[in-house]
Amino acid sequence: MADAVPDFTPVNLLTGFLGSGKTTLLARLLADPALADTAVLINEFGEVGLDHHLLERIDEGVVLLQSGCLCCTIRGELSQAIRDLHSKRERGLVPAFDRLVVESTGLADPFPILSTIKADPVLRHHFRPGNVVTTVDAVNGLAQLAGHPESTRQAAAADRLVITKTDLADEVTAARLAAALRRLNPAAPVLHAAAAPSADDLLGRDMAAAAGGAVSGRAWFAETFRADDAEAGAPAGHGHVHGPLDRNSHLGRIVSFSVVVDAPIDWTAFGVWLSMLLNRHGDRVLRVKGILALAGEDLPVAIHGVRHLVHTPVHMAGWPSDDRRSRIVFIVDGLDPDLVRRSLDAFNRLGTPAAQSM
Repeated sequence: MADAVPDFTPVNLLTGFLGSGKTTLLARLLADPALADTAVLINEFGEVGLDHHLLERIDEGVVLLQSGCLCCTIRGELSQAIRDLHSKRERGLVPAFDRLVVESTGLADPFPILSTIKADPVLRHHFRPGNVVTTVDAVNGLAQLAGHPESTRQAAAADRLVITKTDLADEVTAARLAAALRRLNPAAPVLHAAAAPSADDLLGRDMAAAAGGAVSGRAWFAETFRADDAEAGAPAGHGHVHGPLDRNSHLGRIVSFSVVVDAPIDWTAFGVWLSMLLNRHGDRVLRVKGILALAGEDLPVAIHGVRHLVHTPVHMAGWPSDDRRSRIVFIVDGLDPDLVRRSLDAFNRLGTPAAQSM
């Protein structure tokens, strides 16, 4: 285990609808030596099947696995569980860890979990958001996305989408699901559990990690904007709208679109605009992710938010390509993309009063 504790420990969320295979994925990852120096919070040890991974029981709620991973149960509030784990680390009661993974229940909305760190005055000084990994069942995924808002929000919030149970589904169904997920969340890579993605594939290269250098920055940028390259070459303020999957379901209201802005952005005014957008429409802005070219700055700033929650902006070490325009991806539920485009375009021309038109 690592001796040093990072200033801000990344908290990664593993989520997915009921029966989507997130527990199976977690059990496989727990055997990966790459998860040494990692703590995992789960609801019940028994559901994960830790017996073949168990090395040492530290107390009734904490076990140390053969891989070096620290595994803990969640009893009560998540914020309290993280505070307790942090306290044990500070007092040397558990081995040091430099990453935390939280497995949510199948019906959980990701937003309250993601907002826990920011809302807790203790946690926000020691932890930061990492990647959201969402599992989707190849057999039932399309029906779950169409019929259960929780499943849609889990997929929309994802930084990594993992399709599971492809051995039980025909190739056409699995391909349709992958295409649907790419339309819903073009900023997230779609991986297959059968290909055994590594811990680094799923939990590495988060936004803060990408700020450390141009190489990792290029990977983050490519994942975010690989869908049509944010419609490169489109007029400023325009982008591709990925259409809904089924007009007869709630999913028919969800679209993803990207915006490209040619001119450098005033950071203060943009912050006011984004704050006002989320204040009024935050429940319908499922995700926003982008790289901004700021006026007076040579290097880009990465932004990432889920609904009302916007994570701390990250100053990147370099531009990942020669294209230095601002690019933003939105995933919205029942919100007209043209409304966002017009408001942002007016903001670029007139400043903060544009936000009043939203």
